[in-house]
Amino acid sequence: MRKTNSTSCLIKSQLCIFFINYQILNLYLFHVLVRTSTTSIDSAEKTLSLVLIHFLQFFFFFLFQLPVISHSTFHKHYHYSHLLVFLACRLLFPLFLCIYEKGSTDKAILGAQMNPVSIVSVSASAWVNQMATTILLTPNSILSNSFDCGHALQFLCSNHKFRSRQIFLRKCYGSRGGFSLNRGFRLFCQSKREEVQIRRYSPFLESVLLDGNDASVSDEWRAVPDIWRSSAEKFGDRIALVDPYHDPPSNLTYKELEQEILDFSEGLRVVGVKPEEKIALFADNSCRWLVADQGIMATGAINVARGSRSSVEELSQIYNHSDSVALAVDSPELLNRFSEEFYSKPIKFIVLLWGEKSSLVSEGKVPIFNYKEILDLGRDSRKIMLDSDDKQQYCLHEPIKPDDVAALVYTSGTSGNPKGVILTHRNLMHQIKNLSDIVPAVGGDKFLSMLPPWHCYERACEYFAFTCGIEQFYTIVRKLKDDLRQYQPNYVISVPLVYETLYSGIQKQISSSSTVLKLVALTFIRISLAYMEFKRIYEGTYLTRNQKQPPYLVSISDWLWARVIAALLWPLHVLGKKLVYRNIHSALGISKAGISGGGCLPSHVDKFFEAIDMKLLNGYGLTETSPVVAARRPNCNVVGSVGHPIRHIEFKVVDSETSEVLPPGLSGILKVRGPPVMKGYYKNPGATKHILDDDGWLNTGDIGWIAPHHSTGRSRRCGGVVVLEGRAKDTIVLSTGENIEPAELEEAALRSSLIQQIVVIGQDQRRLGAIIVPNKEEALIAAKKLSLVDIDASDLSNDRMTNLLYEELRKWTSGRSFQIGPILIADEPFTIDSGLMTPTMKIRRDRIVAQYKDQIDNLFK
Repeated sequence: MRKTNSTSCLIKSQLCIFFINYQILNLYLFHVLVRTSTTSIDSAEKTLSLVLIHFLQFFFFFLFQLPVISHSTFHKHYHYSHLLVFLACRLLFPLFLCIYEKGSTDKAILGAQMNPVSIVSVSASAWVNQMATTILLTPNSILSNSFDCGHALQFLCSNHKFRSRQIFLRKCYGSRGGFSLNRGFRLFCQSKREEVQIRRYSPFLESVLLDGNDASVSDEWRAVPDIWRSSAEKFGDRIALVDPYHDPPSNLTYKELEQEILDFSEGLRVVGVKPEEKIALFADNSCRWLVADQGIMATGAINVARGSRSSVEELSQIYNHSDSVALAVDSPELLNRFSEEFYSKPIKFIVLLWGEKSSLVSEGKVPIFNYKEILDLGRDSRKIMLDSDDKQQYCLHEPIKPDDVAALVYTSGTSGNPKGVILTHRNLMHQIKNLSDIVPAVGGDKFLSMLPPWHCYERACEYFAFTCGIEQFYTIVRKLKDDLRQYQPNYVISVPLVYETLYSGIQKQISSSSTVLKLVALTFIRISLAYMEFKRIYEGTYLTRNQKQPPYLVSISDWLWARVIAALLWPLHVLGKKLVYRNIHSALGISKAGISGGGCLPSHVDKFFEAIDMKLLNGYGLTETSPVVAARRPNCNVVGSVGHPIRHIEFKVVDSETSEVLPPGLSGILKVRGPPVMKGYYKNPGATKHILDDDGWLNTGDIGWIAPHHSTGRSRRCGGVVVLEGRAKDTIVLSTGENIEPAELEEAALRSSLIQQIVVIGQDQRRLGAIIVPNKEEALIAAKKLSLVDIDASDLSNDRMTNLLYEELRKWTSGRSFQIGPILIADEPFTIDSGLMTPTMKIRRDRIVAQYKDQIDNLFK
């Protein structure tokens, strides 16, 4: 009886030891699989390692377990001393193997790190039930190693399927919620399925979350949000943003701005934002727009931005087409405007950047957070994560890569529906790193921001400017003149329409002055215009398209003549600066330069600001090019051009029909290639293929030419500058077969103070016509001066207005190749709200022509 009991105990102990050994060998198998999967071991060596492990398992089983299990064959000489030796070998051998391999394991990049109190399992119910048993382990130090559990389990349980980026965590609790590493412990495996969170992060901005010895930590910018850590370290407590027109008014230092971006991005993760999801951002220019924009990017999500002035239909179309899953809106008023349309859409949540939820008409079933709530959620989550010993314990960290998509920017849509331009972090980083050649901003410079920030031009310039430590002031259109005077900005980045408005305001102020002051001001302006003309000649920045270089003697005489005349005019120009231009500069407040982009800058506006010594730098780009591809430099400001290409950008001009590359000086379709060119249009491969060829050349759709290179003469510094002439799709083809670019005529006509807006028409007609929005106030004043109406008249008849505008057109377009014939007077101006202008204030020609189709038909009868 005693022998039977001892044999039974022996068998039980042997089975228990076998089970422990089997688990230890399994853990070693995990280790081998991870090591082979993270090193460059070929498949034959990997297979050999696996075969060896299984051989060892079967060897130990047949050598030691078979005599015990078949105890009838148990030999009498098999006594306890053999058992002790066998037990020592059984336990020490696999432990020795694991200790031997520990060095290589520590060096491997193993992905998710297993918590000592967790066991990874698969979803198969049979295996789950087996492993859910309470077991006794003696040594547990081996559990602290790192394993790529997904690979290991896929091998061990190859008959089970795994979902991408999903594993099943079995949280294992010791006695009273813990366990001791110095003694045995009991594990209860709770069958609970959880999805592993992929936490995508901006590598340099959030490098504090990485281990100190991680090779991926670098101060090199790889994603747009990385710039904020650099700026916070360099400029710290310096003011970054001043936003006086929102409630509450905001002032943020660079440190505070960085923290708000980090908190906002983490708050978005808390409420469920995942990498590569699209988040619609419908808001206007403000400091919170910038925080939301960068917060979304920092999560690895993709923002889809648009302004609040867009129609509900357009916003709905963009949200649907972009596959957005959540929404950040400017204010409760905006959300109330389109809530009925949007609450029926699939929306995870809504964030209000300004205002409170109490102002909403209805909240629907969608979770709504205000700006502060998102910040608080993010701040709390970051604190927990930063206080944790293992910051990567519960999620898999992936850095944002330069080629990851940063934003979908929908084009303004001057014709057709907006298209979603796919811009990567690499595209935008090219702008951030290279715009310093155009805008040599330094720390403390003041910038005035008024453009819609979703406009790619404003957006890229803002990103760049903040890397220089500038101070940005937000303004609105109706406060622009006051803020220019109050803040005295060093730089203003805006569209041509703003500079045209400033020019018109100055001209109006001069016209309303006394006769003597008006005469003095206009005389000095004419002298300065002439002075600048001769100055361009002797400085070599006089634009020409002549391919033939002038002879050396001719160049010398030309230079000498221009130098002499400019010297004679220079004292009068200086006097004009003292008497007239100083007051204009004080009103404008722009001390270093105005930057113009996003449209064609009229030449008369360009030359006027040059004459009064206010530097105006004109640039060129498209949404599809992130956007700047060419710009005038402060030290080479060639009036009439859009400047030289910026670094790493190539231009060529091709014939519109044959696609043959044209030499410098000849007009054709401009094509551009370089790092800022988009990946393509979202969900529109046909349009992408049409505009972007296999060699990376983007068809801009603009007509232009490249200035020839001259080593001598008045154009010696103009070689390579790009000159725009208009849009290819705006070309008007008369029934006579003549092609006309309307932009030139429209630009000339807009010099008249009586013409507010104009669209030249005449497609398939024998002559040109125009639709004109008159400046009624100026027209009435002009009519009274000409005695066309009584002095107390308050309005002009349509016939008199038409005759007056005819005279203005003849006056300002007389030197052009084509003249405008019949005109149609529009009663209402073309506006964004009416849909006749884009949100970037460009005329929608097709919509205007469609709206006035019947009147146009009658006009040409």
